[in-house]
Amino acid sequence: MNNKEKLRNVLFILLGVAGLLLKQQYNGMHSELVKSYLGNISVSFAMYFLVSIYATRWKNGKVISAVVALAIVELFEITNGFGVMLNTFDVFDLVANIVGVGLAITIDFSIKLKL
Repeated sequence: MNNKEKLRNVLFILLGVAGLLLKQQYNGMHSELVKSYLGNISVSFAMYFLVSIYATRWKNGKVISAVVALAIVELFEITNGFGVMLNTFDVFDLVANIVGVGLAITIDFSIKLKL
């Protein structure tokens, strides 16, 4: 992975973090859904790009990134925050995590930023 790709991934990680931090400010349509699940989508999205920085050395790095990122966020949900953080289990959080990683891998495959 070259420096431009790393920078692109860091920008997408920061976008995911911004979504997590700003979700509580949203007061538009379906605000309860946004406030409940945007955090999961955002963190899963960011986790994919974080893992992908390290997975470039492996064959099928994007697929590995998706699987590892999804495993991390799903295990976080299932283990109640890895036993370290308080997390309220909601089965739809698992679906939101899939959406976040799916969005990330779709963007990764389709968007090439010129930095």
